Amino acid sequence: MNPIVKAVGVRKSYGTFEALKGIDLEIERGEVLCVIGPSGSGKSTFLRCINQLETVDGGALWVNDELVGYRRVGHKLYELSESEIARQRLTTGMVFQRFNLFPHKTALENVIEGPVQVLKRDRKLAEAEARDLLARVGLTHKCDAYPVELSGGQQQRVAIARALAMNPALMLFDEPTSALDPELVGEVLAVMRDLARTGMTMIVVTHELGFAREVASRVLFMDQGLVIEGGLPERVLGTPTHARTREFISAVLG
Repeated sequence: MNPIVKAVGVRKSYGTFEALKGIDLEIERGEVLCVIGPSGSGKSTFLRCINQLETVDGGALWVNDELVGYRRVGHKLYELSESEIARQRLTTGMVFQRFNLFPHKTALENVIEGPVQVLKRDRKLAEAEARDLLARVGLTHKCDAYPVELSGGQQQRVAIARALAMNPALMLFDEPTSALDPELVGEVLAVMRDLARTGMTMIVVTHELGFAREVASRVLFMDQGLVIEGGLPERVLGTPTHARTREFISAVLG
């Protein structure tokens, strides 16, 4: 069975700062991988490389059996065009810390934008599917609401529905609850929990250790651009082997 994501020696730098120092990782289809670690450890950068919001500086990355950003012809690599990168990017749906909704469009219009404009879906079909998705995230009654009329948790649930509308093979979540008031975190995690139960492949960068313990197939701890350790959530979160992992978990749990 081919992994949906395969990283071999993936490196990424910003000037002299090396954000990723050689990531080797495979993620199986249907897996829920939670990635934890301090700020600046490379977690978000790795997600952004998977979704081609950042280009890889070294190593190689495959998503859904395709080499990300390049085409191999014989022994040579050729950079993909913008349109080819856009096509590859359709494999993944990404949910950011900030919701990035179109402020002048309703919840329903935000969700149908991609299917209609990018996938050229029939508008009526797209609207029907969008209503189903908004119902799935508990927002049937907010289809006609604008982002300014929604709480942060509701906006993030619209953002999840918008990502799902593109029918991705892989969902990426970059600390999706970090910008929310504490009382709104639960409603977003509940949607993600339900999504995991359906078998969706998910990579979740999070500080919500309880969520990771409950939902993850596997947990990775990253620090300073490296994967320090990984494994079953009960082991990594309960009896971590690396001192740096223990320090981080203790700090998060207070």
